[in-house]
Amino acid sequence: MNYLKHLMGGVLLLFSLIFISCDDKMDPIPMPMPTGSNATFNLSSVSNPGISGTAEFIENDDNTTTINLMLSGTPNGEMHPAHIHFNTAAEGGDIALTLGTVMGGTGMSSVTVSSLDDGSPISYSQLVNFDGYINVHASSSDLATLVAQGDIGENALTGESKTYTLGTVAVQGISGTATFSQRMNDETLVKIMLSGTPDGGMHPGHIHFNTAAEGGAIAASFNPVDGSTGMSVTNISTLDDDTMITYDELLEFDGYINIHLSATELGTLVAQGDIGQNELTGEEKSFELGEKDVDGISGLATFKKRMNGEALAVLELMNTPADGMHPAHIHANTAIEGGGILFTFNPVNGASGMSQTNFSMLDDNMMVGYNEILDFDGYINVHLSAQELGTIVAQGDIGQNELTGESKTYVLAEKDVPGINGTATFRERANGSTLAILEVQNTIVGSTHPAHIHENTAAMGGGILYTFTPVNGTTGISMSNIVALDDMTPISYNELLEINGYINVHLSMAELGVIVAQGNIGSNSN
Repeated sequence: MNYLKHLMGGVLLLFSLIFISCDDKMDPIPMPMPTGSNATFNLSSVSNPGISGTAEFIENDDNTTTINLMLSGTPNGEMHPAHIHFNTAAEGGDIALTLGTVMGGTGMSSVTVSSLDDGSPISYSQLVNFDGYINVHASSSDLATLVAQGDIGENALTGESKTYTLGTVAVQGISGTATFSQRMNDETLVKIMLSGTPDGGMHPGHIHFNTAAEGGAIAASFNPVDGSTGMSVTNISTLDDDTMITYDELLEFDGYINIHLSATELGTLVAQGDIGQNELTGEEKSFELGEKDVDGISGLATFKKRMNGEALAVLELMNTPADGMHPAHIHANTAIEGGGILFTFNPVNGASGMSQTNFSMLDDNMMVGYNEILDFDGYINVHLSAQELGTIVAQGDIGQNELTGESKTYVLAEKDVPGINGTATFRERANGSTLAILEVQNTIVGSTHPAHIHENTAAMGGGILYTFTPVNGTTGISMSNIVALDDMTPISYNELLEINGYINVHLSMAELGVIVAQGNIGSNSN
């Protein structure tokens, strides 16, 4: 027995020495070590707004890459498969690489890779520049439900973006925005967000050439807006004709966006907005359009500056007949002087009272823009119809002829004819000239009453300095534009307020000696 014990002990000792010897000769298994290079991409919420996070890519010294997913808000006990897909999330694509499963309790997963699922080798540099995106799914049995998603590599967003307003058109309550976001590869993610869209609806959308006021052909098509969410996401790298277009080029594009009611009702627009160089800057100028030949019709002409210096001209009238179409033009000179047509607006729609026209060129092809309208020597006429152009429903001076709001009124007392009296009102224009309005009551219907500014006081008398447009006996009104005296001496509004003069309104050209109204003005007024 002792012999056997010693024998067994020797054998055990021998094996121990062998194992010790072998252990001394074995190399330790190398562990990959980070090189210090890493990149992080955002993973945004999809089906559950409370779940989001990041994907971290870490370069290792053995040419492998560790990909860590870190999500917040994942429920305990859940397991969320994750993959890298080809293309952008907006385009969709097949699985390129299977990632680690995110554990709901920690919200984390980690995997170290050196190749795609098809065995193709892939390095850290190739992964962080990959044309792909990450999907994190609800579960292995519910892959269709995404809890988080994010573009990676060349598709990652730079942080540069531009948002355009999409205003209501034919369906009240539907409006929103279109946000253009730059990718690392200079392509563009376009995200449309509308409010008020009906559940279940699908709303086609496009970028068109030109401004919305002009209209134009389709340049690029979006993925339809889902009515239930009000959202659409589209990757734009080319126009529909395959012309390449970058983010920067889209920001300078001569175009606008239309969102349609449905594929079968493309003629009904639910939202619309100018983009690129046609975007409105927010700077605008409005001019009043007063009633003229039809009582109750009046409104505004608003010129809105575009990024390219052109203008959107919006005419808004109240009380236009619902079935009417009202031609409108810019004319040369002031309204009281009259002048030829310089620019033709799109007609005012009587039902809405509105007209929208792009203002970039006069009818003779002379280039103009927003800045030119601010100093324009013109006025606007809106007509009753194309067949009744002689009937003006609204009118207003614009540009340098606009009234500043400064005015001065003088009394015109009765003189040789009892009961005839009135006022003379001088209104300052933006260019410093003067709109002079004589309003005389109890004048003779069908007659015309000459009127003048004379030198000195009425008590002293003096020669004629300026001749007004005669007072219309039927209306009792005269309107004149004063830029110079009769001898061509220029005179401004402020100089008229200091003039040494008085006004005479005469009975008629044949009876100038009969003064029906008279009053001191300027430095002679009380």
